[in-house]
Amino acid sequence: MATQQKNNDQDIVLDTNTKMKVVFDVGNSAEKQGLNRSFNSLARFLNMHVANGFSAENIELALVIHGTAGFDVLSNEAFQNKYKKSNPNHELISLLLKSKVKIYVCGQSAAYHKIDNSELQQGVKMSLSAMTVHAQLQQQGYTLNPF
Repeated sequence: MATQQKNNDQDIVLDTNTKMKVVFDVGNSAEKQGLNRSFNSLARFLNMHVANGFSAENIELALVIHGTAGFDVLSNEAFQNKYKKSNPNHELISLLLKSKVKIYVCGQSAAYHKIDNSELQQGVKMSLSAMTVHAQLQQQGYTLNPF
């Protein structure tokens, strides 16, 4: 029997045994080289569902990054070289990776913006393109979060 939970007087009953596979797509960098709010939305999604009875093992998340958002996953050293300050997203990216979130950067965007694979924060993967990794993730059963 599925465990169901109704939280905050919501009308939709959650089956907390559901396996969720969700991909978040981010194309814009943070304003003023700050914390990328879209990365934070992914973290909130994970925390919200775990807090409401979902097992973290039943939640598989992926982050597909393209466009200027690629700058937000630079290593601290590469970010420092470009912006003269530490990457404010570094700690969040580290926590997401520890939570088994898969993080991919579009290789086409990276090439356009002159971001080398060696400049990415450790654990962030370079893909051929955002389109390619989205297609692969969809074939693996991931759904796209439309936020």
